[in-house]
Amino acid sequence: MIAVVGHPDLSAPTLALLEEELRSRLSGFAREGGAGLVRAGKGLPVVFGRAARKAGLALVTVLPSRNGVPAELGEPDRKAAGELLLLSEQVRLVEYDPGDRGACVTADERLLRHCGRVLAVWDGSPSNGRDVTAHLVAYARSHGVDVEVLWPTGAAHGPLRGEPSRLPAPRRPDGTPAPARRIVREG
Repeated sequence: MIAVVGHPDLSAPTLALLEEELRSRLSGFAREGGAGLVRAGKGLPVVFGRAARKAGLALVTVLPSRNGVPAELGEPDRKAAGELLLLSEQVRLVEYDPGDRGACVTADERLLRHCGRVLAVWDGSPSNGRDVTAHLVAYARSHGVDVEVLWPTGAAHGPLRGEPSRLPAPRRPDGTPAPARRIVREG
């Protein structure tokens, strides 16, 4: 399984740059029969999901849950989660509070331990009170997970003023609708 981590404040032009870069990197992984793993959220997770779909990589989206029931996400993340659900072949419910920063970091750490590779969209800056990218990179490496750092020329932080256009509903190569997603509950 391959996952993505990165700065939460990437600019819209950076996200557009990353979609093609991620697609080309994920194509090889798709040929090997792997799957992509992403925790639902706006920005990079959606771009990763779109790139995975374009590359032919199976996508697994993680949603927060409380007592086995999906937890409510904030408005920007809720819209992003909806798109990720359409792109995903599988959904995993993981127990954590999406409003608790520490719980989100712990959920990310748990997910990274189950991956063979992580793509980190990271400028090399240290973690701060909001951005834990450096921490997650160090965590993955300390657990023997292969980490590939991406920071394309022209990448920048900034407000999300929009996202790249939406993909149509997932379809098979023959044009028929993609199969229904499996939902798996993890404790």
